[in-house]
Amino acid sequence: MRKQINPLYTLLKKDILLEFRQQYTFFGILLYIASTSFVIYLTMGQPDDKVWNGLYWVTLLFICINAVARSFLQEGRGRMLYFYTIVHPVIFIFSKLIYNSILMTLMSGLSLLLFTLLLGNPLSHPFLFFGISCLGGISLSLVFSFLAAIASKAQQPAAIMAILGFPLIIPQLMLLMKIANIAFADVVQNGLPQLVGLLIGFDIMIIALSYILFPFLWKD
Repeated sequence: MRKQINPLYTLLKKDILLEFRQQYTFFGILLYIASTSFVIYLTMGQPDDKVWNGLYWVTLLFICINAVARSFLQEGRGRMLYFYTIVHPVIFIFSKLIYNSILMTLMSGLSLLLFTLLLGNPLSHPFLFFGISCLGGISLSLVFSFLAAIASKAQQPAAIMAILGFPLIIPQLMLLMKIANIAFADVVQNGLPQLVGLLIGFDIMIIALSYILFPFLWKD
């Protein structure tokens, strides 16, 4: 067990250290969050509940594309060959999934903070929405990490991610918006555990697909 955890921890530490050294990428994402929120504020002021909810999740989607998609695309072929010789593919993909989940949890919190400061706070249950936001950010990061792993083997990775991601992201976004609507109601409605369970089941499916399929991509 320790032999599997140590390489996972090392790869995770490597990604975190690279993020600190390449601070322009992290601050570029923060600038994107701030500018997007400010532009929405200038154009719409403080929208109503449903518009606020939809804008938040669409913004989080594009943040995820910018933050997570580059995790595989920035890895050169030589570096990938080096990782191929020293680590198991499952350990490698799991390190990416964990790192991107942590990153998107942070981005979800920052996005929620800026939205509430600039666009008002229509939430009846802010802590519930924060938890849903973190869970949604993790779900989006898992999907785009898996898609980025597939697209990194193609000649046109951006186009491949768009083609593969559209049928997966649309139902996931609709589910996240439906779950998040509960945080705007005065009384928490029934059905929240079932919807959250459905979202977690979708995440487990993505993790299982990564576990099964990534070793075949790794050999290519």
